[in-house]
Amino acid sequence: MVYRALVVDIDGTITHRDRRLNFEAVRLLHELNIPVVLATGNILCYALAAAKMIGLDGAVIAENGGVLSMGLDTDPYVSDHMDECERAFDYLSNYYELTKLDPENRRSEIALRRDVDASALQKVLYAHISGVEIVDTKYAIHIKSTSINKGTGLVRMAELLELNAKDFIAIGDSLNDVEMINAAGYGIAVANGDPELKDVADHVTAAPYGDGAAEAIKYVRSEGLI
Repeated sequence: MVYRALVVDIDGTITHRDRRLNFEAVRLLHELNIPVVLATGNILCYALAAAKMIGLDGAVIAENGGVLSMGLDTDPYVSDHMDECERAFDYLSNYYELTKLDPENRRSEIALRRDVDASALQKVLYAHISGVEIVDTKYAIHIKSTSINKGTGLVRMAELLELNAKDFIAIGDSLNDVEMINAAGYGIAVANGDPELKDVADHVTAAPYGDGAAEAIKYVRSEGLI
């Protein structure tokens, strides 16, 4: 099968370990003659800035699927789940000292500094609050709706591009990429990826981080998948 588009995570996937963009991965993404979508747990302006620097059109999935943008100068699509995330944050704050990240820019979820135990937060939520979950992406801890993720974001983005999610190849590294890879037609985990992600991926690279993303793009081209 030949796939018609590609979606790729940013941090830990097209970057080096220290979050610098990997120039080889960026070059290969820029050279692709198919739509390329960036998907991240980070905020919209971060995703759009990365798209701009790479030279992409600006189609991005931000905040783990909660915010979508079709371009640099377009109004974003924002899911309506912030109130329930705020209620979860307020409840958890009774038990833990939590620090929000980028609170002035987050529109669909809450991100926390990684100085608390994410699994402990999740246990409290499971016991007392439904519809909200904790996801640790290794860069931040996210309080997010269980109905929104990068997979639902990819399905919606595909519709906006007049494609199907199964038309996409997806590349990622973290737990928050699992739903995206499951929704896509073909999934690749870079070598530094979480074991759960590798389990659902169709292919795992030998190289980690951005070198792995570059390897992945070369692989799908050599196999005639794009």
